[in-house]
Amino acid sequence: MSAPVFLTEPGELDGVTAGGTFLLGGAEGRHAGVVQRRAPGERVDVVDGRGVRLVARVAAATADGVVLDVEDRVEEPGPRVRLVLVQALAKGDRDELAVEAATELGADVVVPWQAERSVVVWRGERAAKSRARWLGTVRAAAKQSRRARVPDVEAALDTAGLARRAAEVVGAGGAVVVLHEEATTPLAAVPLPGAPDVPVDEPVDVLVVVGPEGGIAERETERLLAAGAVAARLAPHVLRTSTAGPVALALLAQRLGRWG
Repeated sequence: MSAPVFLTEPGELDGVTAGGTFLLGGAEGRHAGVVQRRAPGERVDVVDGRGVRLVARVAAATADGVVLDVEDRVEEPGPRVRLVLVQALAKGDRDELAVEAATELGADVVVPWQAERSVVVWRGERAAKSRARWLGTVRAAAKQSRRARVPDVEAALDTAGLARRAAEVVGAGGAVVVLHEEATTPLAAVPLPGAPDVPVDEPVDVLVVVGPEGGIAERETERLLAAGAVAARLAPHVLRTSTAGPVALALLAQRLGRWG
């Protein structure tokens, strides 16, 4: 069984090397020592959410946290092609379910989208609270899936902002895929940066745009296509907004060789 992962903040693992010790404090330390009752000798991993992973064993539990003996320090590089889920806001918890599964499947960035047909609206204090909830979701999902990198959760975009983002991504050599049930191009046929026939020198993004329950409005699709996006068909069946993004990311991860 893989070792449990505990999450620190970026920078907290700076200077920690193999052969040294690290005090896992705060909420994560309490969770490891008090809730999970990790015993001396047990293997655990500590990550900073930005690619640094400490492979360690519990030395002792103290009032300040859990003392760890560090066996190795691994720095996992960022991906050459970033997978970005642009998830339309949806009612209930469907958007959060999508974000959770996308994190487990390897999404690097999550972008909330205030689509025209989104029933849910993020404004003011609600926007801040909702984004904080998404941040909590990706952190928990990253820990559960033993990831060393936690996806970024960006501020919500409206369609105008998303169109600008799409144009920037395409201009930088990336790709933007709008999942649409009426598209004729299958996702498998969409050209990807980083694939053998599309060389790139710098990390680029692939945006996967998922609409709300009511679908993407025609004028929104037209605006995104005008910005350089490609409409693609995901499956012979219509998937829920909570399912489409994770399925697409899994297929794209396979094409990009992440799961090889």
